[in-house]
Amino acid sequence: MKLLIDELETNKILSKEGFVQLIIGRTPELTQYLFEKSRKIRQKYYQKDVYIRGLIEFTNYCKNDCYYCGIRRSNRNISRYRLTKEQILQSCETGYHLGFRTFVLQGGEDNTYDDDKICDMVYSIKQKYPDCAVTLSLGEKSYKSYLSYYQAGADRYLLRHETASEEHYKKLHPSELSLENRKQCLWNLKKIGYQVGTGFMVGSPYQTPEDLAEDLLFIHKLQPEMVGIGPFIPHQDTPFAKERGDNGELTLFLLAILRLMLPSVLLPATTALGTIDSRGREKGILAGANVVMPNLSPINVREKYLLYDNKICTGDEAAECRHCLQQRMQSIGYHVVVNRGDFKPLGE
Repeated sequence: MKLLIDELETNKILSKEGFVQLIIGRTPELTQYLFEKSRKIRQKYYQKDVYIRGLIEFTNYCKNDCYYCGIRRSNRNISRYRLTKEQILQSCETGYHLGFRTFVLQGGEDNTYDDDKICDMVYSIKQKYPDCAVTLSLGEKSYKSYLSYYQAGADRYLLRHETASEEHYKKLHPSELSLENRKQCLWNLKKIGYQVGTGFMVGSPYQTPEDLAEDLLFIHKLQPEMVGIGPFIPHQDTPFAKERGDNGELTLFLLAILRLMLPSVLLPATTALGTIDSRGREKGILAGANVVMPNLSPINVREKYLLYDNKICTGDEAAECRHCLQQRMQSIGYHVVVNRGDFKPLGE
């Protein structure tokens, strides 16, 4: 098995069978061997730096009905909200004074925010904070829409593909959504010039090691600048409410694989990891991650943006989240840095 890890480190890719064998055959000893390599590669490109992103969840309305998601259209038990442009800019101001130099605008697919409104928000943030990056995570849009956001000043776009297996995708999504369109959106974003982020859930219902191998092969083909993966956590108001959701160990293993596969990728230690394990984000950093994403949304709406149950930090002030994460990173020998935290292409 160590030979497979060595091969991955050298070639940045394995066959589908190789990935499956590595995932199925993992042991605590093999995991430590993998982590040692992933940490070394991570430190080659990013030293002990940890980049922080200020997450602003500005709407929990969504036209989609994905079976795993707490803000799905069919959920009648959720209190819906939309932030105004002024509230979003206030969140940015709070974050800027705390050292955030990337703002992530994330929301459900909410058509109330048309392209003009999105472009106006992006432009306004960039005008006020020209030294900051703006990341959007708004779901599937047309090429024209993506281009307009980019021209307004958006730097990055996050769109997790969730699963690269057609069969598995259909088990997680209603028929009006298609994996083909999801992937095409990612290729469009790459073509326009965004720093692109994708990713997938680990341990989602019906997922197999073969599905995970397909995810890794797709990510290698796409060559994104960012990859966000996190453990599947069920939400009580979804069809998957009773599914099991404890996949932290496998998530960490896959984070380390991704670091070997894409040596300079921006790799978050997600909130979901911190939700299933009180030290989950620290473990993510030690597995090769280099990004954390504290919440800058107004406290009165945070509990309304629950993609899954028991999400952490919904009651903390932004300053609390920032300082808590700084202390957590220091406890493992890493440090939060104040800059945009851009992707570093290989060779630079």
